[in-house]
Amino acid sequence: MTTDDALAECARLLTTATGPAFVLTGAGVSTDSGIPDYRGPDAVQRRGNPIGYQEFRRSTAARRRYWARSAIGWPHIAAARPNLAHRVVAELQRQGAFGPVVTQNVDKLHQAAGSRTVIDLHGTLAEAVCLACGALEARSALQHRILRANPDWITETQAIAPDGDIELNRDHEAAFRVPKCLHCGGPLKPNVVLFGETVPRERVERAFRLLSSAGCLVALGSSLTVFSGYRFVLKAHKLGIPIVILNDGRTRADEICSLKVTGRLSALLPTLRARLDHVLEPRAGDLQQTKDSNA
Repeated sequence: MTTDDALAECARLLTTATGPAFVLTGAGVSTDSGIPDYRGPDAVQRRGNPIGYQEFRRSTAARRRYWARSAIGWPHIAAARPNLAHRVVAELQRQGAFGPVVTQNVDKLHQAAGSRTVIDLHGTLAEAVCLACGALEARSALQHRILRANPDWITETQAIAPDGDIELNRDHEAAFRVPKCLHCGGPLKPNVVLFGETVPRERVERAFRLLSSAGCLVALGSSLTVFSGYRFVLKAHKLGIPIVILNDGRTRADEICSLKVTGRLSALLPTLRARLDHVLEPRAGDLQQTKDSNA
């Protein structure tokens, strides 16, 4: 099947589905915004795993290491803007072909592009949370505090990871002054699900509720290697919900999906939108999304 034929079949599935698609997105959606992927063709190769949750909680040195590196990586994440893939997803939501978006990304670019009913499965880098009292602080405000406390800290890098992390010399990290919670002085953590941390149950349960009424599941730009996202594909398969995958490379669900289209999303999604434009009209999806947002 050619790519055009596969996209035509994708359009047919979306237009004949019993309701809007449940959309699951991964890092491949954000690569054209300058945020790299871990596993795609242009993936960033790092020397080790991202910092782990348990290590972060128990180790002052680990927190220093994270915030020292994040202080350099954050401006790159903050400057990222939605790309064509984000905008097409938002447009197809408005038209009613796409329903809720569950994203494994932590960059908030779906919301910036205008998508509604978005679940940030792994949280967001745009906030920091206190491990002691739970208070939240905007990451942009925290960055100002960090740089005031570390006025000579470098702020530019060429090698950034998808989570805003960078590689940094350990000796250089030792002089870094770690920010503390403004409310209680406790340790701060990025408001994301760290390596080895569990996704909050209520977040997962809400996503499962939305999936149960979906006409199909569309996975965009994810290898589905991480179980936190793959679980929704497994559930859709169990429920008999058609599964469509658009990704630039193999995925964990290639053997169980209804349709797989391989390629860069910046090329695939506009073509899919064009095929849908002449048959889709704004429908009750807007009302349904309003209901879903209160689910």
